[in-house]
Parts: sequence; C-alpha cells; structure tokens
Amino acid sequence: MRLGFINVFVSDLEAAIEFYTQVFGLTLIDAEVDHGYARFQSSPLPLSLEATSDQSRLGRHTGIGLMVNDLTAAFEQLTERGASFPMPPTRQPWGERLALVEDQDGNVFYLDQGVGHS
Repeated sequence: MRLGFINVFVSDLEAAIEFYTQVFGLTLIDAEVDHGYARFQSSPLPLSLEATSDQSRLGRHTGIGLMVNDLTAAFEQLTERGASFPMPPTRQPWGERLALVEDQDGNVFYLDQGVGHS
C-alpha cells in the first residue's frame, strides 16, 4: 500500500482552482467541475480538491506541508498575491523556520523550507 494523493475540501471549486493556481502557483492537471473535483501537480503526490457543502469539512488544519526553497521569499510572494498567514515565518523550538498559510476556505497548510535551510 502507498499514498496516492492528498485531498482537501473546498466550498467553491472554481474559486479554489483560481486560488490554488494564481496564489499558490500550482499547475492544474485536470478538473471535473460538474463532479466537484480538481487535481494539481505537486511532488511527490498530486494535491486534489473536492467541493463540499458540509461546512464542518472546511477551515481545518490540513497537516499538509508545502515545501519551498526560500521561506522568506515565498512568504512575501504569497502575501502579495493575497494569501493569509495565521503564522508568519517563525523559528521553531527545533531550530527550523516555518509558516502557516490559509486557502480561501481557511484550510491551513504548513509552509516549510525544509530541514537544514534556516
């Protein structure tokens, strides 16, 4: 068994597709708007969005880490594009820095530069 994709719930798929492409800069692989599903290229697994009307599935900490080469530059770029950060880049007790960034539904992701890149 192996992990095949990561799924995040959104309230408005078309708005989410725009956000994930324009703000997060992800590349759309395919979308089935009528079926409430979209998939984005990300490494090593695709990131998928699923539309839901169940508000209890929205605005959660996803536990998903989005990796970047330069955390400060990514923070600045995403802020300029309109991303919201519940936590800006902050040094963690283990020595690395990371941030928390939200999508348009309040789903929270880690934004991390990775080990050894403080």
